Amino acid sequence: MKIYIYIALIPCMLILIGCGAKKQSAVSSQQSEVSQEPEEPAWHTCLIQSARAAIYTNDDKISANLTMQTVRDSMIVISVMPMFGIEMMRIEATPLEIIAIDKIHGQYAIASFAELNRKLTPSLNWDILQQITTGELPTGEEKARLVYTFGEDMVELVINYSPRKLDVPVRVGNQRLDKYTRIDISKWL
Repeated sequence: MKIYIYIALIPCMLILIGCGAKKQSAVSSQQSEVSQEPEEPAWHTCLIQSARAAIYTNDDKISANLTMQTVRDSMIVISVMPMFGIEMMRIEATPLEIIAIDKIHGQYAIASFAELNRKLTPSLNWDILQQITTGELPTGEEKARLVYTFGEDMVELVINYSPRKLDVPVRVGNQRLDKYTRIDISKWL
């Protein structure tokens, strides 16, 4: 069961890669104030297919392909496909919460950013998650590496990004949860 918790934490790990993005955002925010001109968003939707992720723990290594679909400031969907292109895990995020759906075991969990931040170091927020899932890393690199802690456990995540497509149709409709069992994650948070 512990391995599925790590898989469910992929959005958290993705977010943490962009911890340096906070500084970048502050600098660009100050520059925007100086120019007094409202910036037009560069994109409305973003799709990254076939990104490759590897999660290393003390005991295991998990590799998976990721498809990340983002609607600016609204919704993010991350499909985790460890083998044969079959979606085994789905993560849906809004500015308020993250839903992790384990399709293999028919379970799902919901947590707010505040709940996740109780054990996650460093903390995360919506803006950083959006930067990571759209490939807008402050480093400008196509590969990201992150080491973080969740409670007592240390996990390393390596992501190799594939090219992103902007302003293309994305499928981010909420997954129907009535066929899954909600699990209580309060014992982990």
